[in-house]
Amino acid sequence: MNYLFQQINKQKPVGFLYSLILLAVLSGCASSSAKPDGTPPPTVLPVFKAAAVPASTHREYNAAIEGKVNVEIRAQVDGYLDKIFVDEGAYVKAGQPLFRINDRPYQEQLSNASASLLAAQANEEKASLEVSRLTPLVDNNVVSDIQLKTAKAAYQAAKANVSQAQSMVSNARINLGYTLITAPVSGYIGRIPYKHGSLVGRSEAQPLTVLSDVNEVYAYFSMSEVDFLQFKDKFKGNTIAEKVKQLPPVELVLPDHSIYTQKGRIETMEGQFDKTMGAVSFRAVFPNPDGLLRSGNTGKVKLSETFDAALVVPQEATFELQDKVFIFTVGDSNKVASKPITVSGKNGAYYFVAKGIAAGESVVYTGLDRLRDGMVITPQPISMDSLLKARPL
Repeated sequence: MNYLFQQINKQKPVGFLYSLILLAVLSGCASSSAKPDGTPPPTVLPVFKAAAVPASTHREYNAAIEGKVNVEIRAQVDGYLDKIFVDEGAYVKAGQPLFRINDRPYQEQLSNASASLLAAQANEEKASLEVSRLTPLVDNNVVSDIQLKTAKAAYQAAKANVSQAQSMVSNARINLGYTLITAPVSGYIGRIPYKHGSLVGRSEAQPLTVLSDVNEVYAYFSMSEVDFLQFKDKFKGNTIAEKVKQLPPVELVLPDHSIYTQKGRIETMEGQFDKTMGAVSFRAVFPNPDGLLRSGNTGKVKLSETFDAALVVPQEATFELQDKVFIFTVGDSNKVASKPITVSGKNGAYYFVAKGIAAGESVVYTGLDRLRDGMVITPQPISMDSLLKARPL
């Protein structure tokens, strides 16, 4: 059997895993051979020593994509849509016309307000002349000063009417200006639910469209309380804002599992946890020069972490029990014992171990379903280097 392991260790990584399968078969045969006293011999199982190696890991969080600016375009005045200048999905620049509402009622309102202003200005001029006429008469005691005071009061009222009329003209001009709706920012036009001739207004629940500025996009994702506590311990900084600045660039995994070409950065996090979900939201920003990403897209934010020396174990060497991950270690007299481990992350076929074992401890690689605490096995050593060559991190 030792000769067999020597031959296995000389094999190329491609055939390494197949050799382990062969070993398991031979081990089963060996265990079936009883000792002279009838006691079955210990089971032969592959064992490796846990080692700390340079590695990187990542975690993925479901994300919702939104444009950096999402503006709901709404009508500020009531009326019928006379013109729709753009189509759904079109790119528009700030100030470009989008919609026009029939402006005839508002032209008439402006005309009426302008006429009222002219009448008010005429009354103001008349009241001013009356004050000018009565002033010398009062000075010469020809008429009572009551008449002059009355004339001055009428003049002040006329001035107030002029101010009110000017406000009505300004308001009419504003309403008339609202009939032409332009783009407040540059971006892409969303769905347009209304058609030419539709009656629109301020009371409508649905906007005319949504304009998205997607030169940069926001990816919103949530981190559980456990992940958040680990995040606080991993990165330097006295405050959460300082820790966020220490985060490495992040990647965006698209729905087809491809990686978005531009890397992003995490900018902010919410000030409190969502009580219903037990999670806190983060916001990552990604450049979008080609306009590939749009508001409403989904994906996964991939947060990577690099370790100079991380304690790793193959996932085959673990088993789960009551939401905990266990391994079997080999102790004195080749007795095995199960141990819970704390997994801080994973990469491919390996778990990153934060607590539970130390480097150099012997761990059973396969055949865990046949083991019980206290069983004696015949360990057949395999090197961690061989495992990593067969399936690199």
